[in-house]
Amino acid sequence: MSEQRKAKRAAYEKRQEAQGKKVVNWIFGILVAAAVIFGIALMFMMG
Repeated sequence: MSEQRKAKRAAYEKRQEAQGKKVVNWIFGILVAAAVIFGIALMFMMG
């Protein structure tokens, strides 16, 4: 593999990793928000 191709591949992998982390953070944030909303709804139902 040429050096240029290796550099492009490394840059692509780095971008993919950053994008993956961003998606995981979004999913985690949505789950936390859903848990908070569920907790609030449960309080209103019980009280």
